[in-house]
Amino acid sequence: MKKLVKRRQPDLTSATFSDDIPPLLQRVYAARGVTDGSELENHLKHLPTPNQLKGVDKAVELLCLALQNQQSLLIVGDFDCDGATSTALGILALRAMGYQRVDYLVPNRFDYGYGLTPEIVELASANKPDLIITVDNGISSITGVAAAQQMGIKVIVTDHHLPGEQLPKADAIVNPNQPGCDFPSKNLAGVGVIFYLLSALRAKLRDSNWFAGQGIAEPSMATWLDLVALGTVADVVPLDRTNRILVHQGLQRIRAGCCRPGILALMAAAGRDYRRAVAMDFGFFVGPRLNAAGRLDDISHGIECLLTDSPDIAREFAQELDGLNRDRKLIEAQMQKEAAALVDQLQLDKQGLPWGLCLYNPDWHQGVVGLLASRIKEKVHRPVIAFADESDGVIKGSARSIPGLHIRDALDAVAARHPGLLSKFGGHAMAAGMSLPLDKLDEFKAAFDDEVRRQLCDDDLQAVLHSDGEMAAGDFTLERVQQLRDGGPWGQQFPEPVFDGEFRLVQQRIVGEKHLKLVVANASGEAIDAIAFNIDLGQWPATDVERVRCVFKPDINEWRGNRSVQLIVEQLEKL
Repeated sequence: MKKLVKRRQPDLTSATFSDDIPPLLQRVYAARGVTDGSELENHLKHLPTPNQLKGVDKAVELLCLALQNQQSLLIVGDFDCDGATSTALGILALRAMGYQRVDYLVPNRFDYGYGLTPEIVELASANKPDLIITVDNGISSITGVAAAQQMGIKVIVTDHHLPGEQLPKADAIVNPNQPGCDFPSKNLAGVGVIFYLLSALRAKLRDSNWFAGQGIAEPSMATWLDLVALGTVADVVPLDRTNRILVHQGLQRIRAGCCRPGILALMAAAGRDYRRAVAMDFGFFVGPRLNAAGRLDDISHGIECLLTDSPDIAREFAQELDGLNRDRKLIEAQMQKEAAALVDQLQLDKQGLPWGLCLYNPDWHQGVVGLLASRIKEKVHRPVIAFADESDGVIKGSARSIPGLHIRDALDAVAARHPGLLSKFGGHAMAAGMSLPLDKLDEFKAAFDDEVRRQLCDDDLQAVLHSDGEMAAGDFTLERVQQLRDGGPWGQQFPEPVFDGEFRLVQQRIVGEKHLKLVVANASGEAIDAIAFNIDLGQWPATDVERVRCVFKPDINEWRGNRSVQLIVEQLEKL
């Protein structure tokens, strides 16, 4: 789908940046709402304090009591990268603070589903925990929390997902999105929430002289910022200032090699240089390898990779996770082919594509439907839900949305208008999950499409590429591109710089079967390498074309020790 290119129009009239920030980068920052250089200071001292989180004092009190009595703690996590990093952080930090009986349990998504369910509580009870701590889940676990408390197990819920109308009656809830919480950043990932709780716990233990009294070295919470950065980026939460600070500090540690052996091993398995790590490495290389374990097998493999102190063991886990990721790619490729056929059939229909698109195939892998929904959404630019079989007569869907439609709220509206249609649902603005009976799928398709049409208009279905405008000829240098690369961390709602412009086409050839390798010349005649991935082979190469318009991300290509500017082409147009 060709995207409409819109140039951002930053207002620099009242901007206050230092002279060492080049005008190009000032323009980029202003377009993202940052007009004061002080907002770019990524020191830990600029983080909000933990005591601003509702429920954190009660949770700390419970944890202190558990430590005094050396009670048994069980962390119940989620089966994605955010859940894995949250779980690993909880285990490592609690043990460093002196907890001797702390373990974790992550439900297998295929057997138990998501969150702290009564079935998970029953499974957890075999470990005889005194206290369960949920990470990256639990805010919707009404019955699971009740089941735990009936067994005499206390529950601390730490989560970041949006709550429903009813909250679980946990002993403590720490979630910046719960009603009445004044924490200024509502965008923490699950790993950010548990990091804040543990920071508050560490401060309380320090103030009570616990570490000195026990002869324990007081741990530095910065030790685990690599895990916080990884989970935050991989979960695609908005990079507000709080999250940018957490990610920046984690990246700094990773580049210095001061991080978990598992992260270094996963970077190596992906062919990435940890010394030049950027946020994109988490989202596109490390995160997917951890997620592959939860999608296809058991996320505990990923958690153990993050927990081990042995580089050799970490390398073995990373190789296993890399293999699972390759398997995931093969499964996903086949599913994409089948989904594309369903979309083509719908487009041939006289009614065309629904505005809210639902796709189902009984043979699809339920651990991969989220990725499939994301890929199809990119092709058709409308909210997409991909469904797979979950259990007898029940299907599980994973949704991805577009700007303008809060997908979790849309599902809530569908559930309100059609009671009993959805068995369960939850999620964020841009991603959500749900379950419903298979025999109600057609009814749900119609209800979802109606709701999307209520909330969106025709213009919302036009995909848009936002550009930061043109780059001057003098900006196509290694120094300037490195400044852009290092100017982040870039990510959700603080996007990586994208530019557009006209170029003379010097060379073009197909590489890797479906990628177009280019050499283009800018206004000053300087030749620049470029590459367009997954090009339309019916349109390119085009030997009769002399000029092109490119929408691109400037990058640095490293090959055999040489570094050069390379443009990653997002959209290519013949002129």
